[in-house]
Amino acid sequence: MLTWWQKQVIYQIYPRSFMDSNGDGIGDLPGIIARLDTIADLGVGAIWLSPVYSSPDADNGYDISDYRGIDPKYGTMADMDSLIAEAGKRDIKIIMDLVINHTSDEHPWFQASRDPASPYRDWYHWRPGKNGKSPSNWTSFFAEDCWEHDPVSGEYYLHLFAKKQPDLNWSNPAVLDAIEDIMRFWLDKGVAGFRCDVINILYKSSLEDGKKKLILTGSEHYLSQEGTHEILRRLRADVLDRYQAFTVGETVFVTPHMAGELCNPERRELDLVFSFDHMESDQWFVKWFKRSFHAGRLAHSLARWQDALPWNALYLENHDQPRSVSRFGDEQHWWHRSATLLATMLLTLRGTPFIFQGQELGMCNFDFDGMDSIRDVESINVDRLLKKVGIPRAIRWSMIRRTSRDNARTPMQWSAGKNAGFSSGDPWIGVNANHKRINMEAQQGDPLSLRSAYKALIALRASTPALLEGSYRTLHISRYLFAYIRELEGQRSVTVLLNFSGKKRRYPLTETLLTSNYGRKDFDGTLQPWEAVLLLS
Repeated sequence: MLTWWQKQVIYQIYPRSFMDSNGDGIGDLPGIIARLDTIADLGVGAIWLSPVYSSPDADNGYDISDYRGIDPKYGTMADMDSLIAEAGKRDIKIIMDLVINHTSDEHPWFQASRDPASPYRDWYHWRPGKNGKSPSNWTSFFAEDCWEHDPVSGEYYLHLFAKKQPDLNWSNPAVLDAIEDIMRFWLDKGVAGFRCDVINILYKSSLEDGKKKLILTGSEHYLSQEGTHEILRRLRADVLDRYQAFTVGETVFVTPHMAGELCNPERRELDLVFSFDHMESDQWFVKWFKRSFHAGRLAHSLARWQDALPWNALYLENHDQPRSVSRFGDEQHWWHRSATLLATMLLTLRGTPFIFQGQELGMCNFDFDGMDSIRDVESINVDRLLKKVGIPRAIRWSMIRRTSRDNARTPMQWSAGKNAGFSSGDPWIGVNANHKRINMEAQQGDPLSLRSAYKALIALRASTPALLEGSYRTLHISRYLFAYIRELEGQRSVTVLLNFSGKKRRYPLTETLLTSNYGRKDFDGTLQPWEAVLLLS
């Protein structure tokens, strides 16, 4: 028997860039409420809402200063209550972003902890320096030293991300108690669960020097430690099970085995995990060093996770990733076909699909022309580091342009009008000029549009037992072809054929055609450029 989150497709909203209702250039909760009918029309069953908590915005809301407060730029708590209620009227659940590895340095807990005598001192990782330097040699996810000296305290604090995001000390039981109270607060309001940010790095088993690495020196002391598993089991037993709440964890550097431990139902930790394996198929070691896209590498990664886990969290985009049609498709020559192929793959693999705002329109990477347009703290830090080691400006910009998180954060393209219909004021970040041709207004009523294809595929998944709950089996993977079959006893099987190229490819199957992104009525064993075919057998 499938759970609700296995049956549904989940839609991620990055509030800052979704819809601005008051003209200040920043998306807000009333803007989301105004667009709920459009979201419901797509056929999704839940919204994952990126942070709307009070925040100084050092990392666009992932630095929280009040877990029980709505940031005024997004609206009020009354607006949040209205969003939950109005979404519920449309059979859409709300999933909150839970950011509990770190807080903002402006959170009252941290401010109190700066006093060595404060009872909050042990809520964070404070340590004296060594010979006038940092307490250990750890490096952060944002390309900098992850220890920051605080003149008020006289010691250093740990931050695995930006320096304004101090890590909580999960060895302190008081931290766990406080976070449980926060979770209850939101679940009592009616949210259905949480997307748990960088959840497999909560527990630090040691703060001593780590083995030197190109990136993330010290990570052996915090990646998927047993202490984190214990924390997750406690959160599940104390809070989540009591509300029958859903959880999906963002998990960094996780293997299929590690993911299996995190979401094994018998262990009672998480329901699903977001892995990054397939998102690393177009890079050399770290995401900033890209290599040419190879569909076979992507397919092998997806197939490995399909085989390893009974149920996957399926995604090709989110607020931290470049746009999928720019990355895995061909936006220059086969924008519509390749975007539709990616949609077909996303919605026919086994698992729960997650769609990021604008993905259903085929939104592309940004068209910015320099660092002055960048707002992402990670990109700014990486550019600074690359400059420091002597990388020329043109090469630095090429790396940032392809990889920056801001690629996903340009405003939602509602229309061909001013600011893509996102805001009547100046948007907080630049609008892609291609909104003139790629926008909701142009696609929503067009039966041949990409959005219509997403809507049809979501409905097809819901109405086809083999696609909804059938097993997965790989049939073929090569440089350009990916073929697999979804099977369920007593039901007709669905074979999926995907041609990741601008040339015709042969695949010797001639079963009954279910659908094709070319709209043809039969299949003769030849796949057209960037064609996605579903066959019934």
